[in-house]
Amino acid sequence: MGMLKTEAKACAPRPDSDVGRSILGPDHRIGASAMRTAIDGFPRLRAWRDAGEFIVVRGRRIFCRRAGAGPRLLLIHGFPTSSLDWAPIWPMLASRFEVLAFDLLGLGFSDKPRGHDYRVREQADLAEAVARHYGWDAAFVLAHDYGDTVAQELLVRNGEDAALRILRLCLLNGGLFPETHRARAIQRLLASPLGPALVGLMSRRGFGRSLKALFSPTRMLGEAAVDEYWALLRHDDGLDAVPSLLGYMAERRQQRSRWVGALQTADAPLRLICGAVDPVSGLHMAERYRQLVPRADVVVLDDVGHFPQLEDPQRVFAAAAGFFLDDGAPAGG
Repeated sequence: MGMLKTEAKACAPRPDSDVGRSILGPDHRIGASAMRTAIDGFPRLRAWRDAGEFIVVRGRRIFCRRAGAGPRLLLIHGFPTSSLDWAPIWPMLASRFEVLAFDLLGLGFSDKPRGHDYRVREQADLAEAVARHYGWDAAFVLAHDYGDTVAQELLVRNGEDAALRILRLCLLNGGLFPETHRARAIQRLLASPLGPALVGLMSRRGFGRSLKALFSPTRMLGEAAVDEYWALLRHDDGLDAVPSLLGYMAERRQQRSRWVGALQTADAPLRLICGAVDPVSGLHMAERYRQLVPRADVVVLDDVGHFPQLEDPQRVFAAAAGFFLDDGAPAGG
C-alpha cells in the first residue's frame, strides 16, 4: 500500500500546545528524548499511547491499538474524546475478539491538521484504510457518538465489494437522527461562525462541566478522568480543530436520507445499546430508532448516560458480545 506505512511505537507525538509552543511554534516536531510532553504526566494516557502505534495514512499520523485474538472487531470512538473511551471495556473485548481501535483524525493522539475541513466521509475513508493496513476486509463494528455517524457512512458502502465489509454493527448513544439530536449550547456555539473565536476561551472547568453533564448522576465521571480528556483534547493544538470537527452536526442534516436510509436498508444485523438518561441522544433517540428501523434490536440501560462503555462496561460487553457472537459467524477477511 503506497499510502500506508507503520512508524515505530516510540515515535513521539508533536509537543502539546502548552509545552514549548512560544519557542518552537505549533508545527515544530521534536524527538521524545528532547522534550517531555504534557501527556507524559498522565500515566493512563501514556500507557494507552505506548501500547499502540502510529501508522501514516495519506501523510497523516494515525494512532492505532490492537489486541486479542478471535473474530475481528473494529471500534470507532466519539467526539470530543478518543480511543481511550474503550479502555474500561478493552480487556473484556480482547478476551473474545481481535480488537482494533484508532483515533479519528483531529482527535486523541492522531494528527490534528490546522485549517482542515473535517468531513465524515473522510473519517470513514480513514476507518477503511486503518482496517486495510492490518489486513482486514471485514469485521464486526462497535461505534459510539460521532463514531456512529462514521459507521453509518460505512454502512452505506457495505456490500461484497466494500473496502471494509461490516458483518454486524453495534451502535452506542449517538446522533443517528438529526431530529432527535439535542446538541448542547456549547456545541451549537462552537459549530457556528463564532466557533474559531470562542474555542480560545474554552477552559478545563467549563469542559469538565459539559462532559460530566452527559453522564448518569449515579455513574459520574471522576475529576482525574476529566483531566485526562482535557489533556487529550488540547494535545497537539487540538482545540483548534474543534469547530471544524463539529461540522458533523450540519452533515447529519444534509445527509439524513443517506445515513438514516443505511440503517433502514442494512443487510448486516444491527443492535443499538442506549444509555437512557443521556440528555443528548438518550431514550428519546432509542424510541425514534424503534419507529424508523425495521426489526429494531434495542438494549436500553436505564441508569446509564451518554457513555455506556465508560459507565457500565460489563453490561455493554455482555450486550455487544452476545450480539456479535449470536450465530457463531466468524468475523474476518
